[in-house]
Amino acid sequence: MTPVVELRAARKRFGQVEALKGVDLAIGPGELVALLGPNGAGKTTSISLMLGLRRPTGGEARLFGLDPTDRRARSRCGVMLQESGTTGVLTVREIVNLFRAYYPASLPADRAIALGGLDARANARIGTLSGGERQRLYFALAVCGDPDALFLDEPTVGMDVEGRRAVLESIRALSAAGKTIVLTTHYLEEADQLASRIVVIDRGVVIADATPREIKARIPSKRVTFSAATSVGDATFRGLPVQSLEVRDHRVGLLSSEPELVLKALFERGVAIQDLEVTGADLEEAFLSLTRRP
Repeated sequence: MTPVVELRAARKRFGQVEALKGVDLAIGPGELVALLGPNGAGKTTSISLMLGLRRPTGGEARLFGLDPTDRRARSRCGVMLQESGTTGVLTVREIVNLFRAYYPASLPADRAIALGGLDARANARIGTLSGGERQRLYFALAVCGDPDALFLDEPTVGMDVEGRRAVLESIRALSAAGKTIVLTTHYLEEADQLASRIVVIDRGVVIADATPREIKARIPSKRVTFSAATSVGDATFRGLPVQSLEVRDHRVGLLSSEPELVLKALFERGVAIQDLEVTGADLEEAFLSLTRRP
């Protein structure tokens, strides 16, 4: 089966800086992949190569088995980049209809607007939209052509809780309908909720490519949280196998690969523990562990 998106030994150099150092990545039909990494890791550069917005210095990029600049491939893609812009004169409905005309088999305008959660603002001029509403508009423009592949670069930045929830539900619906989705986000809980596969890029190379569960399982530590009836400080945990510790008021959060030993010692030290929770490491902790600088 031909991958929808493929990078083959892709390299990209900007002057003396090598942003990508031989990335191999294939994304199949219907996958929802979250591309994660620290700032400057190579995420946006990778998407630029996938879309043909930049040419690789070495290796190659393919989109639906074609050169990414081929119109046959581009007509099957919807894109929402970090830096977007539209005229403020047109209404939401007018610009959605304009963008729909670029595609061979687009969605009805009302459907695209609903996916962006802008039903109530369909006849508003773009210049009157808030920052979060503009983000939702850019999402509506990305999906209005009913694309087979959707590229979303930080799609929920600047959105309020309601708008963010609406867009995430739309992404889930599109994924369930079989769309291939490539997502970058700094909100790791979004990646954990949405993606079936996580690809972590750091310093221009892929350092992890697995399901969210598999990536979180790489961190043997457990997250322990509890409320202490009396005040506790760093001295309370001295000598215990604790990798990280946070104490806020009387609420304690810690990371340990030996939570049973830690809790036994705390009981022996007279700490009165309430509302105890012990869970596996979350995606944020796994991500920080993978990308932590020496």
